[in-house]
Amino acid sequence: MPNIKIFSGSSHPDLSQKIVDRLGQELGKVVTKKFSNQETCVEIGESVRGEDVYIVQSGCGEINDNLMELLIMINACKIASASRVTAVIPCFPYARQDKKDKVGSRAPISAKLVANMLSVSGADHIITMDLHASQIQGFFDIPVDNLYAEPAVLKWIMENIQEWKNCIIVSPDAGGAKRVTSIADRLNVDFALIHKERKKANEVDRMVLVGDVKDRVAILVDDMADTCGTICHAAEKLVSAGATKVYAILTHGIFSGPAISRVNNAGFEAVVVTNTIPQEDKMKHCSKIQVIDISMILAEAIRRTHNGESVSYLFSHVPL
Repeated sequence: MPNIKIFSGSSHPDLSQKIVDRLGQELGKVVTKKFSNQETCVEIGESVRGEDVYIVQSGCGEINDNLMELLIMINACKIASASRVTAVIPCFPYARQDKKDKVGSRAPISAKLVANMLSVSGADHIITMDLHASQIQGFFDIPVDNLYAEPAVLKWIMENIQEWKNCIIVSPDAGGAKRVTSIADRLNVDFALIHKERKKANEVDRMVLVGDVKDRVAILVDDMADTCGTICHAAEKLVSAGATKVYAILTHGIFSGPAISRVNNAGFEAVVVTNTIPQEDKMKHCSKIQVIDISMILAEAIRRTHNGESVSYLFSHVPL
């Protein structure tokens, strides 16, 4: 793959390494440091003139620092005459702040602000995974490839859950209904919904289960788990409704605040997340967390984009 350079931000070097290993490349040289006043400084350590540049940086950990670092890296490559700069953002930051709600209409739409910042910094293309709302693609005037973890999730279910033919796929909220019906159709099984009412962010008030889970394996599917209040409440609801086992499968495992202790105390067989966010530390404190590797999906998307090929194959297949 000539004329390609792949750089890693400091948010998830392990994923970046897996991506370049898969592509048979090496990570580009870059030095990121902080001045004593906490300003971020980035120095690109090799020529990018006329190159197709990919910068891998996930929205996790110190989110604001990592976002700023990404913007500075994009700009550094752009003003060093890179022909195209693609930001590979496995977990898109601020994706949940994507609209104004009826309550408190003075809320910001921060996802749009992040989109503007990425465009202004000089990004020509965005590759991300399982956006919280697909409409975020419309916040950009540059091409956005929103990849899906769904093919990898289906593969995991078939390989690791023996009784998957008698399972039921459950969405912990109405917003995830589309995601869940898509997986249920591909597996040819039923699906159920949990309707939740929130009094305020990160706190769920009450839940109503729509669907029959009695004597079946319930698989909760969502795009992200942050404090895990929703999925742990949902797991209780499913167990009390007669589910034999409960699994949770989530694309982005943020696990902030009391999340780990909640998962440990909940009745899950396993909580399965992808490695869009580093999980090594979390796995030390919680034996239920299992990880699906999605580096090959991102690597294949980079290869196809670089070669000018279609990426839509990845929406329904895991690259071998």
